[in-house]
Amino acid sequence: MSPRKQQGGCVCWAAVARGLRGACFRPAAAAAGADGDGSGAAKASHVHDAAETRYLNASNRELGDHGVDASIEKKTPPKLLQFTFQELKSATLNFRPDSILGEGGFGYVFKGWIEPNSTAPAKPGTGVTVAVKSLKPDALQGHREWVAEVDFLGQLHHKHLVKLIGYCIEDDQRLLVYEFMARGSLENHLFRRALPLPWPNRMKIALGAAKGLAFLHGGPKPVIYRDFKTSNILLDAEYNAKLSDFGLAKAGPQGDKTHVSTRVVGTYGYAAPEYVMTGHLTSKSDVYSFGVVLLEMLTGRRSMDKKRPTGEQNLVAWARPYLNDRRRLYQLVDPRLGLNYSVKGVQKVAQICHYCLSRDSKSRPSMDEVVKQLTPLQDLNDMASASLRPRSTQRGKVHR
Repeated sequence: MSPRKQQGGCVCWAAVARGLRGACFRPAAAAAGADGDGSGAAKASHVHDAAETRYLNASNRELGDHGVDASIEKKTPPKLLQFTFQELKSATLNFRPDSILGEGGFGYVFKGWIEPNSTAPAKPGTGVTVAVKSLKPDALQGHREWVAEVDFLGQLHHKHLVKLIGYCIEDDQRLLVYEFMARGSLENHLFRRALPLPWPNRMKIALGAAKGLAFLHGGPKPVIYRDFKTSNILLDAEYNAKLSDFGLAKAGPQGDKTHVSTRVVGTYGYAAPEYVMTGHLTSKSDVYSFGVVLLEMLTGRRSMDKKRPTGEQNLVAWARPYLNDRRRLYQLVDPRLGLNYSVKGVQKVAQICHYCLSRDSKSRPSMDEVVKQLTPLQDLNDMASASLRPRSTQRGKVHR
């Protein structure tokens, strides 16, 4: 069966992007699989008669603040599979609790199975394994981020961006279907697993995530990710990193513009200080966030942790004095690694963190430069020795 795509639906998608709920549906014949002969027959798409009575009162300016580029919004729907709610209900075993992969403010993520290149549900353990994100009804901001997710991931394709397979928009239902990432998020591996994430895996993940950001920043129409953090970095079975959740992504400055002015959104502890202070967004804002995540990978600590002693709760503020001090640098290393890390690797990672976290955004490297610096760190074998174990310092013992 050929992929079912919504054709000729630019008016419909513009309505959806502006907040018309229940704006799209597939005729019964189409939903039943009228293109089952492999011809890929066009699926009709219409604006529901009652849609105008369910407008969410979201202005274009507000939508722009949440990352939907007006130029993208006017385009036809991305070439994605369009699922019915019933298809996804069957694919996830009726959204059974034991199929839940994760939960967030938006709703739940369920594990499901579909037939290859099709919207048809498959038996568990067969076909293609997918992750189905379900948006909570009546969530205005969630709807905006849902639209941004479809707009950006529907058009951006890279080995280090999670693949968006399709979507469902039916009455109040908003769902997204992604490729399944077998090892979950970097956050889980760093902070919630009993076994520490090995140093080589950390370097592989850092490089993959850096390549994903470099791709976003380097296109003819740059994209600023705006929400780079460990929970948004997903890992496949081979620990290849892919960026997910583009709900806050924003089209970057073009022409002679140096920044994009926008309302400050994102996650506290990862956002660049100049962005928090002024609302001025640039690719260097993402670079700062990358520096925070890289520091988390180096230390095994969260960017913000209220359970830590006073003075250590903000990771960047606590770690900054150590990053350029060769004598104390190794006191930053995640103690769960023991001595199983590369000495040169730690030195270089600390240096990259230092520059990415520069208070002056112009002093931060580009993500292309970060990729070049991380690439040689993948195969280092100079393991640490006992002489590098953390010792007491003038600031007192390092709390772990």
